[in-house]
Amino acid sequence: MTNTELLTRADVLRHGRTPFVLATVVHAERPTSAKPGDSALVLPDGTVEGFVGGTCAETTVQLQGLRVLETGESLLLRITPAADTEAEAQEPDEGLVTVANPCLSGGTLDIFLEANLPPALAYVYGHAPIARALVDVGRALGLDARPASPGEPLPPDLNVVVIATHGRDEETVLIEAARAAIPYIGLVASPKRGAAVLAGLGLTEDQRAHVHTPAGLDIGARTPGEIALSVYAEIIALRPQAARAVRPGADSTAPQAVAEDMDPVCGMTVAITPATLSLDRAGSRVYFCGPGCQQAFADDPSRYAHA
Repeated sequence: MTNTELLTRADVLRHGRTPFVLATVVHAERPTSAKPGDSALVLPDGTVEGFVGGTCAETTVQLQGLRVLETGESLLLRITPAADTEAEAQEPDEGLVTVANPCLSGGTLDIFLEANLPPALAYVYGHAPIARALVDVGRALGLDARPASPGEPLPPDLNVVVIATHGRDEETVLIEAARAAIPYIGLVASPKRGAAVLAGLGLTEDQRAHVHTPAGLDIGARTPGEIALSVYAEIIALRPQAARAVRPGADSTAPQAVAEDMDPVCGMTVAITPATLSLDRAGSRVYFCGPGCQQAFADDPSRYAHA
């Protein structure tokens, strides 16, 4: 896969709202098979597309890439030979992770791992100036804010629903969004009307907790733009709470906690994915960084009694 093909693939993933990590070799000390400019993508299922070095370097990039997807924070990864422990003994620099890789033949790789996470997705219902302002302000804040229509399916990664329809089709959208456990649901209405609408929906207490009406913080907003700003201010204020919310039917492409194990042959930590090489031993699975370690273990498991 050429770099042009890789970047085209990255654009497809972005448009599909699939999180990924772009790994780019920025420095290489020979002997290494990778050179500066080589790059790869790490996907949420552990798939690595592209080239950043041999099997062991790729395994390290896969593991660290999945960790980056989990945290959302980019980092510089330094892969050094196992004998070069001086760097690991030093105080770690912020944003730098050093990994001793016993598979390397003597070289060192510096690889930048860039997190590419889709922005929060917001659906805005309505056609009046307030609704248009909600879309415009949301996009200016970096959200993926889109106009939506009642009856439109709610995507599994939808974070925000704001209803500014001025009384049209509110109940249907509110019930569907509440039952889908959308983290933030805002109804633009007066306090009196908002309370009346909410009381007639027949929602559970947990479902009602997601609905905010009047939507937005009380900042004395008057114009459509100011009202939109007050809504997003409330969303930002509630963001830590919303981030802890668990939606049923969450998207399978969303970053998950990384399952890890140690290769008993070389001692490397590897990510456990459907494609990770493994063998069964005494009723449990043993995982490996590559075919060499897997074959060594299969030839003489007794050498690795700690496995």
